[in-house]
Amino acid sequence: MICLLAVVAVGGIGTVAALVKSVVLVVDGKPMALRSFAGSVQELLGEAGVSVGFGDSVRPAGQEEIADGTRIVVRHARPITLTLDGRTSRRLVTATNVGDALAELDISPAGGRLSAPPTKHVPLSGMSLSVYTRREVYIEAGGLRMATTTTGRTIREVLRQRRVPVRPGYRVRPPLDSFPAQGTVIRVSPPAPPHTVVVPAAVAALDWAALAQCMSNGDPLAVNPAGPYYGMYGFSQAMWTAVGGTGLPHTWPPEEQTYRAQLLYQLVGGRWQGQWRECGARLFG
Repeated sequence: MICLLAVVAVGGIGTVAALVKSVVLVVDGKPMALRSFAGSVQELLGEAGVSVGFGDSVRPAGQEEIADGTRIVVRHARPITLTLDGRTSRRLVTATNVGDALAELDISPAGGRLSAPPTKHVPLSGMSLSVYTRREVYIEAGGLRMATTTTGRTIREVLRQRRVPVRPGYRVRPPLDSFPAQGTVIRVSPPAPPHTVVVPAAVAALDWAALAQCMSNGDPLAVNPAGPYYGMYGFSQAMWTAVGGTGLPHTWPPEEQTYRAQLLYQLVGGRWQGQWRECGARLFG
């Protein structure tokens, strides 16, 4: 009888032992070995006192059954106030360092500027992170055009990096505090010379908007490489200089281009056919 009870006891112990599972639980990168009777991931997390909330990642999922040797990975969500190229948003990540967080957000900082190193820890309380990517922009100044790569936050910073002077009275477009997005063309032009030549009322009353629409769709930044011709009225560099213009015509605002076009009309004595052969008739409706 004693022998029989011993056999039953040993069998019971063996059955219980078979129900116990060895599990590795990894919480935010920290592993721990556990032995548990839990039947599912969710039960095991409850036993271990690991809470899971919105945005957290659990693999395998909570309803999955666990077996001996199961590895469970829990990563808690962390809020990041992300400023990417000047635009701020609030995001959630489960990564524990900045480099992995950027990868999780599908942001490649290669060659860019980060406010924190990739190895910096992202705490559960969250953090603020600024990323400025590497962009190609163009600068037009002094009659020259140059391409440059930058991680600058403003037009002002780009011009400072390339040592392009902005003297008092100079015009910069886009404005100095604007963000230099990929492909931005930065135009730096000197102050407009004084309008010493008076434009007669009859010349000013002509339909200059219609002429500009025909010549360039009214685009003051237009460039036609055939000449080359520049701006709203298709100035050649020689004719722009002849009417007192400086620099490149299309670096000037529309009102300056219109004034110079009116001077050109007077310079040729109203014989517009030599300057605007295809479009000049639009001046007269």
